[in-house]
Amino acid sequence: MTKSSPKIGVYGFTGCAGDQLMILNCEDQIVDLFGATEIRSFVMAKSDNHEGELDVALVEGSISTEEQLKHLKEIRERSKILIAIGTCACWGGPQAMKLGDGKYEDRYKKVYGNAKITISKAFEAQPLDAFVKVDMKIPGCPIDKQEFLKSVSKLVAGKHPYLLKSPVCLECKWKENRCILLDGKFCAGPLTKGGCGAVCPSHNLPCVGCWGPTDDLNVSAEYNLLKEKGYDPEEIITKIRKFGGSGVVELVKDLEKKGAKK
Repeated sequence: MTKSSPKIGVYGFTGCAGDQLMILNCEDQIVDLFGATEIRSFVMAKSDNHEGELDVALVEGSISTEEQLKHLKEIRERSKILIAIGTCACWGGPQAMKLGDGKYEDRYKKVYGNAKITISKAFEAQPLDAFVKVDMKIPGCPIDKQEFLKSVSKLVAGKHPYLLKSPVCLECKWKENRCILLDGKFCAGPLTKGGCGAVCPSHNLPCVGCWGPTDDLNVSAEYNLLKEKGYDPEEIITKIRKFGGSGVVELVKDLEKKGAKK
């Protein structure tokens, strides 16, 4: 270990911890990763965790309580680079599928009733960049092992990682997959960020959008296409919202307004 080894911290908030488990599942590579860096904090991997200045903070999960928000801001303050890992951290995840619909309080009461929660005040789950600056996003549910390793390797080498910006549809074309939409199945591939290797369509299963929204998003075109194929408008919006979170909230509101006028 040299003094110049990048100092890294891995943290998790509201989510399933699947992204941290994926890092641990890197098996042989994780030995090299730990050897090339100084892992200062990673609760799921080591017991001797300590805080301090970080070169890179890898943060999983959305933010849904005041205590989490306080911790996130503290991590941001002492980190040179903060990377959102996983769809929950990038877009809010499934827990943010109803983001901005104005009914959060009603949903909260259905679960907790009038119980007084004294641990930490909760609020509608939102992605990290709703509160702090995020330098990079590695989406996925969970993140892809190879995409993660390539990104961290570049960061350790002082280079900026490059992530795929095209949708899952392009990966399907590379693999010469038959388009799922042609078979009348609901596929979110045109709206979903690539990087997964089109794993679901490659097994004749429709993409559910778990990588989050692609950079060049055309929700209206997908919505109209699926309506033409006989899908219920409400079902379409629910599926678009499922993993889209903050990335689709305003676009979906526009669709809902147009639908209400018809």
